[in-house]
Amino acid sequence: MTVYVYQTFEIKQEKFTEAFKTLEEIVNYRNEHYSHHIELLSPITGPDYEYVLLSKYEGLAEMELQNKKMFDDEEYKKIFSPFFLEDVAQGTMATFMYRTVQHVPKPVSQDGNDKEDKEKE
Repeated sequence: MTVYVYQTFEIKQEKFTEAFKTLEEIVNYRNEHYSHHIELLSPITGPDYEYVLLSKYEGLAEMELQNKKMFDDEEYKKIFSPFFLEDVAQGTMATFMYRTVQHVPKPVSQDGNDKEDKEKE
């Protein structure tokens, strides 16, 4: 089951240029060194300085394993830690986790036939 981690945060306006450069570095480093995919999403609507890191993992166990590797990685911490301490507005970070839905059953009519089949007749 695929797990998505949706992490929102607001960049300090006065730090925008260096923060955006560091965000690109974080995304590239994680995509090159770890077994998950991450994307940086920028706002189209909503708060102008709120950005999202969207990470995709093959499951909860894989997410935990990759997170352990990241936080044991001194090179990654040199990029990541200053960014979140200096460039992100305090109190604006929120993390959400979602999983894919494996199967959504088709609606069945009272007589046991698929509604779709009746519509085709």
